[in-house]
Amino acid sequence: MARLALTLKLPFYRLNQVKALEFERLTALNTSVANELLLMEKKERSQLTSAAFHHIEISSNWINQTIRNTNARTKVKYFQRMWLETNNQSYELAKHGDFYTVSFNLLRGKKGRIPLSVHAASHTEILDKAIEKKAKLGSIKLCKSKKGIWYALISVSMEVPDAEEVKGWIGVDRGQNNIAVAALPKSFGKFWNGRKVKSLRRRFQQTRQALQQAKKLKKVKQIESRERRIITQINHEISKQLVRFAQDFHLGLRFEELTGCRQTMKQRKKTKSDAAKNRDSWAFYQLEIFTRYKAIRAGVPVQSVPAPYTSKSDHRHGVIGKREKHQFTGFDGYRCHADWNAAQNIGQWLGFACPLELQKVVSVMDAAVLGDGVDDSPLPSDASKTVVSTPS
Repeated sequence: MARLALTLKLPFYRLNQVKALEFERLTALNTSVANELLLMEKKERSQLTSAAFHHIEISSNWINQTIRNTNARTKVKYFQRMWLETNNQSYELAKHGDFYTVSFNLLRGKKGRIPLSVHAASHTEILDKAIEKKAKLGSIKLCKSKKGIWYALISVSMEVPDAEEVKGWIGVDRGQNNIAVAALPKSFGKFWNGRKVKSLRRRFQQTRQALQQAKKLKKVKQIESRERRIITQINHEISKQLVRFAQDFHLGLRFEELTGCRQTMKQRKKTKSDAAKNRDSWAFYQLEIFTRYKAIRAGVPVQSVPAPYTSKSDHRHGVIGKREKHQFTGFDGYRCHADWNAAQNIGQWLGFACPLELQKVVSVMDAAVLGDGVDDSPLPSDASKTVVSTPS
C-alpha cells in the first residue's frame, strides 16, 4: 500500500464577525510571540515551552507549535504573520447531518471545544475516511485569504492501493507552445495548447509594467498573485485530464526528467524579456507534481525518464533527425509533429543513451542491446560502439 498525504483547504461556513475578529486578534498575538522568539539566542529558544508564555491568553498547545515553527525557520528575521497551528490532539472533526464541523479551543484555561462548520467542497470522501479512522489527521492551521475568508487547513494522510501493473506507457512531453502532449504507444496524441497561457503572460506583463511606472507596487503584487493562481488552476485542470486519459486506456504516465533545466537551457536576452517565451516562468514542475499526487489516488503509475535527445530522436528507430519548431524530420524524409514525436520517445524509453559528440547519425534506441550501464544503456566510454554509417 502506498501512503498519500494531502492538505485540505476548508472554508468556515457562515463565520460571524465576532469570531473572525477574534481569529484576527489572536493571530496578531501569535505573531508577536514568534517575533519575540526571534530576538532570543537559538540555543535558548530551542529549550522553551509554553510555560514561558503563561501570560499569553492563547492555549498552550498552539503556543508550543508556534515555538516549533519558529525554531524550524532558521533564516527568518521577522514574521509578518504567523498563523495559528496545532497538532491533531487539539481538535476534533465530526459530521452533523450534511455539515462537517471542526472543534477546537484557542484560549488558555478554557475547557471544551467550540465546533465550527466548514464547507466540505470536493473533500467529502476524504473527510468521511478521517471520521471513520481510515485516514489519519495531521495538524490544523487557521489562515485568512486576501479576500478576507478564513480557512482551516487540515493535513490528512491515508493508505491508497499500489499502482496497478500496466502493459504500456503514455509519454508526456511538456513545453511552451504546447503545455503538454500525451501520446499513446505508437498511436495518436492529445494536445494541450499553450496559446492561452502565452496570451495571459504577455497581458499581465504589460499590466505590471504600467503599474510599476505609476509606482503602484502593492497592485503589482496583487497582479502577480492573480497570474499565479490562474496558471495553477490551468495546471490542475490539465493534470486531471492526464490522469483520466491514462485511466481510460489502462496505461501509466511517463515524464521527462527536467531537474535543473533552467541552468542548462540557454536563452537570449530578447527571449527572456518576453514573458510568453521566458522559460523561467514556465510552471512545468508544478504540472508534474499535480499529476503525480492525483495519479497516486487513482492507482496510475508515474515514472520519470532522462530528457536528452527525446526531441531529436526519431520515435520509429531512434536515429537522430532534425527538429524545426513544430516539425520533426527524419533522415529518410519522414515528417511528424515534433512534440508528438518527443512524447512517443518518452513513452517508449528503454534505457538508451547517446554519445555527447555526434559526428554521424546515431541510433540511440538500438544501443540498448549492448548490455552496459543502467537499464542496458551504453556507458560514455563505449560511445564509439554506437556510431553507425550515414545512410546513403
